[in-house]
Amino acid sequence: MPIVSSKGKAMPESPIRKLVPFAEKATKEGKHIYHLNIGQPDIKTPAVAMEAIRNHQLDILAYSHSAGFESFRKKLTIYYAKHKINVTTDDVLITTGGSEALIFTMGSITDPGDEIIVPEPFYANYHGFSTQSTIKIVPVISKIENGFALPSIEEFEKLITKKTKAILICNPGNPTGYLYSKEEIKQLSKLAIKYDFFLISDEVYREFVYDESEHYSILQEKGLEEHAIVIDSVSKRYSMCGARIGCMVSKNKSVMQTAMKFAQTRLSPPTLAQIASEAALETPESYYTDTVIEYKSRRDILITKLNEIPGVKVAIPKGAFYCIAELPIKNAEHFSKWLLDEFDLNKETVMLAPASGFYSTPDKGKNQVRIAYVLNKEDLTKAIEILKFALKKYND
Repeated sequence: MPIVSSKGKAMPESPIRKLVPFAEKATKEGKHIYHLNIGQPDIKTPAVAMEAIRNHQLDILAYSHSAGFESFRKKLTIYYAKHKINVTTDDVLITTGGSEALIFTMGSITDPGDEIIVPEPFYANYHGFSTQSTIKIVPVISKIENGFALPSIEEFEKLITKKTKAILICNPGNPTGYLYSKEEIKQLSKLAIKYDFFLISDEVYREFVYDESEHYSILQEKGLEEHAIVIDSVSKRYSMCGARIGCMVSKNKSVMQTAMKFAQTRLSPPTLAQIASEAALETPESYYTDTVIEYKSRRDILITKLNEIPGVKVAIPKGAFYCIAELPIKNAEHFSKWLLDEFDLNKETVMLAPASGFYSTPDKGKNQVRIAYVLNKEDLTKAIEILKFALKKYND
């Protein structure tokens, strides 16, 4: 019988989605599930984006340019300029989600066996993208004790080899919510220049920063122009996860010309979704302001409630809408399955994302979970109350 590839066998399961069969079974049994496992915002998509889809004048749903609509890319340069990022339309490549932007980036800058250094815990799909690209993720461990701050530059330097092609960060971070400071970005930039490799920054949560903090993009760093690659997406910014529109942004012409060949191979990003995403750039500033206020309020409730649970340790996120919580258990995956399969409180339970899937170092994060605070405040409060009760019952 024909067999699947070794690459296919090595592809990791999503820690976010792997428990879906348990959730489906729980739902069929009549349980209500509070989904803390996935970063699907409940904030409404901007009306201007939805109206653009409803009112389009297309007679044919045709291909777009492989780089995406020029009008869309032009508007993106205006958007970036508002964030003190100066780029041209040639520096922007529209992709099918931020995921494709990462795949194009890895394909453009690495060869099989090359290495990318990533602070962990990291967005779980980085592991899948690297496996798909036949390269190796080299983790540098950040710790919950100091809020998952950037590890020392010395720790990075210990890991640099001839195969190192880039450092990849997520800023603000998924799954930790950590926001890298301007000084930390400068430290990483100096390292990229010193050793002549790329610095990749996944900045899809750029708007979501709290406590009067400011986001500092690698594209704002002077002298890093040939080394900087930004990954971006409309998914979280405009609550448009299903649009599957992202972009790759870099001033390195060789990188962008190479990425264009990958873009041509997949023909074009989706046309209707580009129409919606281009229109979303007309969203009023009040949308971002109100959304940030809402997420910060949810964050504060979540952290307060988690700190009331005996034995729970949590790092306070400064951005995005996730946190990593360390629970008083040995195996978060077993606990997460148990929550869905064996537990309920008045026919209600919660769904978590075991954090071990956000690490590539064996046995790291086994007692941690990622929590996405994308529920309204009432549901979020109820979910953590259920979690508190569940932990007590699980440990008794």
